[in-house]
Amino acid sequence: MTKKIGRPTDNPKPYKITVRIDEESKTILDEYCSKEKVNQMEAVRRGIKKLKDDLKK
Repeated sequence: MTKKIGRPTDNPKPYKITVRIDEESKTILDEYCSKEKVNQMEAVRRGIKKLKDDLKK
């Protein structure tokens, strides 16, 4: 079996999701990305991690 060629990573992301959002959510996401200097996927990952913190309460 041959090994896949590509950039090695310690945190592979094999799952892909597609979402539809409203104008308000898009505006909030864009403002966050601009302020924090991150791409949209990183912002979404941060939001999901905040949901995990909410579950602990």
